[in-house]
Amino acid sequence: MFEKIFLFVLSLLGPRFKLVLGVLVLAVVAVLSIAGFRGEKTRRPPIEIFPDMDRQFKLRPETTAGFYAWANNMSSRPQVAGTVAQRHGFKDNTTWAQNAVNTGKDNGAFIEVNPLPITLELLKGGEQRYGIYCQPCHGAQADGNGVTKKLGMTTVANLQDQRIIRMTDGEIFQTVSYGKNTMLGYAAQIPVEDRWAIIAYLRALQLSRLGVEADVPAPVLQSLKK
Repeated sequence: MFEKIFLFVLSLLGPRFKLVLGVLVLAVVAVLSIAGFRGEKTRRPPIEIFPDMDRQFKLRPETTAGFYAWANNMSSRPQVAGTVAQRHGFKDNTTWAQNAVNTGKDNGAFIEVNPLPITLELLKGGEQRYGIYCQPCHGAQADGNGVTKKLGMTTVANLQDQRIIRMTDGEIFQTVSYGKNTMLGYAAQIPVEDRWAIIAYLRALQLSRLGVEADVPAPVLQSLKK
């Protein structure tokens, strides 16, 4: 049907118009055949009048890269020392997601206690990080009376509440990492080890209110009574 209409229109035009129209059609077909499918049928990018930075120079992995290459003339950079891809295993054949230090879980369940050794250095580091990331909302004593509460934020949790005290360290790690309710997660801001250090310091703050005289070692207790 379309072909008949096209031929009828051609019959109405003079020879000169037929020639111009034929050349135009051939030009359109040639452009489409040469450049119209670049980027779809082949890896060559399409010809664009306004590319808008859609396609930029990039380095393909494991290839030589000339000017932008590293010392070994390859495009791929070596991994940072100690880096482990999430899909690859650690030395104990566990993946990133199966490692309790990274997730706070063991076989899908929250771990009970902090997996890092509790040292004075860890507690000092946790105190410093707590002061930066947690104290503005939860307060210096972890009682929810931080500066944000004075500014009108009334949904800040009291970390001295029995509900949170009974939480496992793994569940608190999950909250610190990914957030809960109105609290946003800090996984992007706080490294894994620092999150565990914060939890260790939080437990020290909780113990400062819950501890009894019997919890203090005898030598230390004697020195405090002098």
